[in-house]
Amino acid sequence: MDLAAEVAAAAVTRDLPGGSMPVLALEAGREIARRCGVAVREVDEHALRQSVWPERYLRNHAACSAGEQLRLLTACAAVVGLGGLGGHVLELLARAGVGRIRACDGDRFEATNLNRQLLCMEDGLGGSKAEAARERLARINSSVEADVRDVFLDEAGMRELLHDADLAVDCLGGLAQRKALQDAARDAGIPLVTAAMAGLTAFVATVLPGAAGPADFLGGAGQASGEDILGTPPESVALAAAFQGAECLRLLRGRGPALAGLMLVVDLRSMTFETLSLG
Repeated sequence: MDLAAEVAAAAVTRDLPGGSMPVLALEAGREIARRCGVAVREVDEHALRQSVWPERYLRNHAACSAGEQLRLLTACAAVVGLGGLGGHVLELLARAGVGRIRACDGDRFEATNLNRQLLCMEDGLGGSKAEAARERLARINSSVEADVRDVFLDEAGMRELLHDADLAVDCLGGLAQRKALQDAARDAGIPLVTAAMAGLTAFVATVLPGAAGPADFLGGAGQASGEDILGTPPESVALAAAFQGAECLRLLRGRGPALAGLMLVVDLRSMTFETLSLG
């Protein structure tokens, strides 16, 4: 069965404030996938190639073109860490339409995670962060091909996770593994988008392969991090993840990074923003 023809036949025109556009309703896309024996993502890809917007992405249309939405759907992001930052970033990438997401974390939820971690619920304490992420992704977006691993990565594991990915996302807590992840991204030849917070201050940076990054300056294993000393209130985590997710989506849509060689520092206590050079 010709998927392109199926999509074209099922598309309907919707009137929007900026004009009209062809749209593939969510249930229509699912029915085509079932009838043709293919993944929903494949149907959505055929739609976007014809400038037909899958209904779930329609509210993205003012932020990106159909071609950029297609780039998201065919991209692969590798997310390391599924705690405060990772849970929020995972949510943003899946809802925006990143088609392939690899993610990993070998940790289990504990009560101190409840203040900030999107994936952490009272009835899930003691459970696997990776399993919670896997279940969340399946409920959010059936177009996402999710590879979620319940494991703490060593350096070899990081290199394997990042192989053939388009982007690495550093959602680690603490300082111990950040330099190893930055080096793995460098070796894979892909950008790394990193973020962290300390109390009401958050930072986000993009590290291009071979460039200096925050991990070169903030210390490593055996050193207390800012989050250990000043804590991780929910507003700082959500803000850092929002900026981190925005930079990831810029890159995956094919636009240049906004923070290459730079570190954006946000202080929620004073509501100020500052951009520092990492060069």
